Amino acid sequence: MIPVIMAGGSGTRLWPLSRTQYPKQFLPLNSDLSMLQETVSRLGNVDQVSLICNEEHRFLAAEQMRVLDQPCSIFLEPVGRNTAPAIALAALKAVNNGQGSECLLVLAADHVIENELIFQQVIAQAEPLAKEGDLVTFGIVPTHPETGYGYIKADVEGQKSEAQKTEAYPVAEFVEKPDLATAESYLSEGGYYWNSGMFMFRADRYLEELGKFRPDILEACQKAMADTATDMDFVRVKAEAFEACPDESVDYAVMEKTEQAVVLPLDAGWSDVGSWAALWEIKDKDASDNVLNGDVIAHSTTKSFVMSSDRLVTTLGVDNLIVVDTPDALLVADKSRIQDVKKIVADIKAAGRNETFQHREVYRPWGKYDSIDMGDRYQVKRITVKQGAKLSLQKHHHRAEHWIVVSGTAKVTIGEVTSLVTENQSTYIPLGEVHCLENPGKVDLELIEIQTGSYLGEDDIVRFEDRYGRA
Repeated sequence: MIPVIMAGGSGTRLWPLSRTQYPKQFLPLNSDLSMLQETVSRLGNVDQVSLICNEEHRFLAAEQMRVLDQPCSIFLEPVGRNTAPAIALAALKAVNNGQGSECLLVLAADHVIENELIFQQVIAQAEPLAKEGDLVTFGIVPTHPETGYGYIKADVEGQKSEAQKTEAYPVAEFVEKPDLATAESYLSEGGYYWNSGMFMFRADRYLEELGKFRPDILEACQKAMADTATDMDFVRVKAEAFEACPDESVDYAVMEKTEQAVVLPLDAGWSDVGSWAALWEIKDKDASDNVLNGDVIAHSTTKSFVMSSDRLVTTLGVDNLIVVDTPDALLVADKSRIQDVKKIVADIKAAGRNETFQHREVYRPWGKYDSIDMGDRYQVKRITVKQGAKLSLQKHHHRAEHWIVVSGTAKVTIGEVTSLVTENQSTYIPLGEVHCLENPGKVDLELIEIQTGSYLGEDDIVRFEDRYGRA
């Protein structure tokens, strides 16, 4: 079995914590592990995982898999084209590697599953069905009349034979998100399940059905996978071919059309964590029904979710609130209105602001930086360089830089001169000078960078050499 984990998406409904450059699948929302890491960990010991993510998230995904010591192939989508083409990339790679008869277990990277044992048991039940050629989808046993999910109607009369010891049913139909009255009727009638977006099928069977119903998608993906470029763990598909691929979900492209779709009920404490209210639902609460995360003091506060990233947050005499504080943005919302946070995100984007795109703290393959102060002609950053990591050999046209080492040792190259700079020492890089920074030590390197100049944008970088393959 080959796990295929869909790690794209921006997760705007969890703003201000989830942002374009650091979306929710890479955040530790439910435990000390990120949601992507939780998804991989609940699989147990697997030899190989295929991740599908956006080009801009490649180093986040690779670093999180490195922390888990998990071998993986990371498919880099130059543009998002939805789930049907993304799965086709992984299926084509499996076929090209002689693994066409292997089952692909397709999972989202940003779901919570509380009972991992039941999850693993249901996955084991699905595998023989997929091996026989069925296209299995996992239907979540509904706990309430939810209007935010699509549903799968099972053909309960067509249940698989008792000899197979499984409760799999043929799929009668996929239905769109209902209104409340319709959702209530689904629960009353029975035989309806939430559409989890998780699947299992053989790689060759998926491509066969995709070719039958959407040959245009299959052809575009075949062209994109021809002569792919591989560096480190990354699989780079042909951008032009993939950009020409239609945008379509696996539900619409295949699952709603195939005659061999079966649904396997899953009752394992599943949540797609689609909002702050959903996260409040699944987290442990105090005696006042609050979820408090970080440096928080709450008095006369009930049924609220309060999160602090780096400073004290206090509440007094409030009920049913969502409060999420980050270094550069604060969200305060009525919990019953939290689905409308996407409207706030849209307003921020329309204003040309940066708070939906990235955090003040920005992660790079070599470490991270935090923009702690900025003026018209200066910017101050706190930079952390991981052990053994190295920034690109580069220069800037519009700014000079002053580096002050706070802890660790920096190996600094300025022009033709290379030297070591240690704690409480500093160095200066003139405008236009070719330079490089490396951490040769065994502990993280931390320094303060002061930039001065007429333009301080991140795009004022001319790279001459980069170990991470950046342009």
